Amino acid sequence: MNKTEIAEIKKLFKKDDNGITRICGCYVDAEKNKRLELKEAFYSLPEEEMFKYVEIFRKSLSGTLGKNLMNMEFPTEEETNEDGKQKFLMEILKSKLEDNDLLDRFYDMVIKTYDYTGNYYIILIHDAYDIPAITSDGIENFDSSDYVYDFILCCICPVKLSKAGLCYNPEKNNIEDCIRDWLVQPPENGFLFPAFNDRNTDIHSLLYYAKNANDNDIDFSYDLLGCTLPLPAKEQKETFTAIVEESLGNTCDYEVVKNIHENLNEMITENKENPEPLELDKEDVKKLLTNSGVPEEKIEVFEEKFTESVGESQKLVADNIANVRKFELKTPNVTIQVNPDRTDLIDTKVIDGVPCIVIECNDEVEVNGIRVANPI
Repeated sequence: MNKTEIAEIKKLFKKDDNGITRICGCYVDAEKNKRLELKEAFYSLPEEEMFKYVEIFRKSLSGTLGKNLMNMEFPTEEETNEDGKQKFLMEILKSKLEDNDLLDRFYDMVIKTYDYTGNYYIILIHDAYDIPAITSDGIENFDSSDYVYDFILCCICPVKLSKAGLCYNPEKNNIEDCIRDWLVQPPENGFLFPAFNDRNTDIHSLLYYAKNANDNDIDFSYDLLGCTLPLPAKEQKETFTAIVEESLGNTCDYEVVKNIHENLNEMITENKENPEPLELDKEDVKKLLTNSGVPEEKIEVFEEKFTESVGESQKLVADNIANVRKFELKTPNVTIQVNPDRTDLIDTKVIDGVPCIVIECNDEVEVNGIRVANPI
């Protein structure tokens, strides 16, 4: 799914009008006991509760594609195996959340595989979206539709005790100790199945949500959904950095690294209007390094390192491994940040036998916020 398709599904969750047919839930305590189960027609809920749920559903489709939101495909065995995870999700989808046995099995699978120490609330909804046709000028035509997108959305929300404090009691006109309640928090994880690819149903994929882009539970996603998560955003950056350093060795000089930074940022800028994030496979990164001046013999080392660290068929999201907003040089005692568009202001020279970082300073110079008249 791309950003446009995610936004289209997110728009369905309105406070006053949506197609949610049914909501089910299971409240799990810290000892992994089921404390409460919910099975309701969504519109049978009180209005204020519906509004709160809608906020949760929208949150599970928020964030950055490639970081918080990840497209995942099912391995072939999960679709062909009778006990495959994709097969199981298809059964839940077809049941429209009316089969209690399927729901219990799903809750049990989450409880068994979800690594969380506190209380949490598993929410499942079913929705049916009558996909409007798009006119030639990009306008949705709700009177013309050939397909219905049937889907389930799962949200897993921590449930935490509210903070202790004082509050005002209007009945007693008094300041007193607040009653602490167990509050459902925004979702930590979730998924949309099936995916909404090319504005239609794709039963071979799903969209996964993780609130913390740097702490994806890879075991949970695989054990519950049968899909392998890509490396977390922070880990992608660390892995890419390590691969470059190890591959280039003593040829990893300033000019090469600057070229990698500039070429990578140029690729991201060119992809800016694309609703899909820029992903780089091994061949893409190989081409990036070659264009940045990495010697051929080091490219061969890179290929081995990439396969070992990332995987032969895995990809890195360009936004996860680059920073288009800053260019930074760091030594043990000094950190220099430069406008990414003005890396030409930085040079390296040997002065009196000492390697130095040289900064051109024709513009104003401030020292601790004070403008100095003669920086040199």
